Amino acid sequence: MSLSSSESDLLRTLVRQVLSEVVPQAMAASTSASAPGEPTSEVVQLACDSDLQAFARRIAAASDAERAAIVSGATVFRLGGDPAVGAHAAASSPKVVRIEAGAVTERHVRDAASTGSSIHLGRKAVLTPLARDRARAAGVEITKER
Repeated sequence: MSLSSSESDLLRTLVRQVLSEVVPQAMAASTSASAPGEPTSEVVQLACDSDLQAFARRIAAASDAERAAIVSGATVFRLGGDPAVGAHAAASSPKVVRIEAGAVTERHVRDAASTGSSIHLGRKAVLTPLARDRARAAGVEITKER
């Protein structure tokens, strides 16, 4: 099942809303207890909108203890199948791909999404409509220099 852009946006908004309600409660619960040792790492596969929707539902249905573990950092999530890649991406600062001139295509957006990067367009760069749609679907932030 594929979600439309507006349905994906609504799902993201709902996930943010649920997390904004859950996080303060879990923070209050986690201030009295600290998690010893290394955090539990869970690999999450998010290849499409339905994967994101299933993950959001699972987090929304989590117990108070599971939510507290997520908020406190005792449970961490890694994207994809290779935890080492996820750890590297989490440890580094957000990447920005600068494109000074020319056409920015769907391929540029796909590459940025695979590395978790955002795209910054120079004054002479042009974003194709397909690239704009792909960025919206993949959650890649695009900024344009004015």
